[in-house]
Amino acid sequence: MEAYKLFTPTKVGSIAVKNRIVMSPMTRCRAIGNVPNDLMAEYYGQRAGAGLIVTEGTSPSPNGLGYARIPGIFSKEQVEGWKKVTSAVHAKGGKIVIQFMHSGRIGHPANLPEGAVLLGPSAVKAAGKMWTDSLQMQDMGTPKAMTAEELVSTKAEFVAAAKNAIEAGFDGVELHGANGYLLEQFLSPFSNVREDNYGGSIENRARFVIEVATEVAAAIGADKTGIRLSPYGVASDMPHYPEIDATYQYLARQLNNIGIAYIHVVDHSAMGAPAVPLAIKQTIRHTFTNTVILAGGYDLAHAEADLQSGLGDMIGFGRPFINNPDLVERFEGDKPLSADLKMDLFYAADEKGYTDYPVYSD
Repeated sequence: MEAYKLFTPTKVGSIAVKNRIVMSPMTRCRAIGNVPNDLMAEYYGQRAGAGLIVTEGTSPSPNGLGYARIPGIFSKEQVEGWKKVTSAVHAKGGKIVIQFMHSGRIGHPANLPEGAVLLGPSAVKAAGKMWTDSLQMQDMGTPKAMTAEELVSTKAEFVAAAKNAIEAGFDGVELHGANGYLLEQFLSPFSNVREDNYGGSIENRARFVIEVATEVAAAIGADKTGIRLSPYGVASDMPHYPEIDATYQYLARQLNNIGIAYIHVVDHSAMGAPAVPLAIKQTIRHTFTNTVILAGGYDLAHAEADLQSGLGDMIGFGRPFINNPDLVERFEGDKPLSADLKMDLFYAADEKGYTDYPVYSD
């Protein structure tokens, strides 16, 4: 197994990692009151064998808490909670970045704290329903189209959250530009029907994403800044549009100019979504000169093949990390993976189906 590139160290921007295995971001809804806690610290600490952990989506703003029990990083209490998580991971030799997920139009007012507003590029309601702890399942709310002032204040929230992340001990941040959340909502002509400089052309629709990336990179360093993208993804009501390829080629070029540490490309076809065409992955690979992380339905052999071919530099694993907290050790020791995955407990509120999965034993 020593010949596997997957197990070799590398650098992601300024972050030195012990292997090329990434624990993908996965919403787990254990942040009671939107504050990280001891249970979450235990969960991430158990999985510190990964070269790089990307946390669950974490809102940089009260306005971005669209889901029940997702964490934020805009208050002092949240920063203190995250310190427990980063300490637990670092104590085991791991590295961890926080994913900034502003849910935008994906949410319901019942999940937002008092005074927060459901925002989006435009007042276009997403299809589908959202769980709320107080009202149970509800239709998605209709977002308020962001004003020029709200564009500025939201960018400032991302910057403040990035500074909070460094204070909390994170090794870097990942902007969630995938899965139909706020940043991707600007990219799509379906969710973004603005008629100002942030809507219409590819350049205009990409403007907000590029500005957020530029300002976060300026605040904490481009070498500590990454982004996740899901071209051709359909999560959170993101229909296909003719300019997808051109949009992501333009975006990759602009992100390369900023010099951010990595682009994380996720392909959800293993869960039934359309596949991300190889051509767009190759386009991002050839356009972006820093680290490319690929994620979505990987096993050991497929991961190694895409590393050896140069298509990616690191590989993200999501669900296998849930029920195999020692996933890296199982891979390295050629041990079988657990098939006991309690999907009904993915978004529960306690330790069941979260920190109670055992490590491998003969």
